[in-house]
Amino acid sequence: MRKVFSLLLIVLMASPVLAQYNTGGYSFESDKLYYGIRIGMNSSSIGSDNELLDASSSRVGMSLGGVIGLRLSESHPTFLESGLYYIQKGGKGKGYKVELNYLEVPVLIKYGFQASGSDLAFLPFVGPYFSYAIGGKYKAGGTKHSIFKSGFYNHADVGFKLGCGFEYHMLYGEIGYQFGVTDISDNDDPAHIRGLFLHFGVNF
Repeated sequence: MRKVFSLLLIVLMASPVLAQYNTGGYSFESDKLYYGIRIGMNSSSIGSDNELLDASSSRVGMSLGGVIGLRLSESHPTFLESGLYYIQKGGKGKGYKVELNYLEVPVLIKYGFQASGSDLAFLPFVGPYFSYAIGGKYKAGGTKHSIFKSGFYNHADVGFKLGCGFEYHMLYGEIGYQFGVTDISDNDDPAHIRGLFLHFGVNF
């Protein structure tokens, strides 16, 4: 994790300040604000020392959201991006499955730079996220239980996201990793959620 984070910081600091930052959807050179639509998938799991909470095998879920980005600097293509996502997370344990449905708000810092001789732009990003589970199930032995009953999980989760976006004209894609720093367990044994995500969409 430290190596990945260090690599992203190196890329951010080493990226050249180019004369033009045009990708078709919006201009890094002139536009102050952009909007986007995202759809994708994530592969998440939950780590815990408690066997009833440890869902360390991945669960694949969908994600859907909208974002808004604001340019922070006149001289550098640095952006602050936030939005609202609906994300399915969870994991699989020994004989059971955890399903968690979150509303999530990320707050990301992005730096854009353009591939030489191409309309392809790269946007590494890092920042926190704040999420709240609006639904969830604990499935075991053919029965279902509320995920938020005593002894299972809490609603709130806070963590960090890092990754890289790719834009070609209005088309956008990104891949990244997110890890929760909040203990989502409702008992004495801590549990944390983490996962990989892949999003596609458009920027306006």
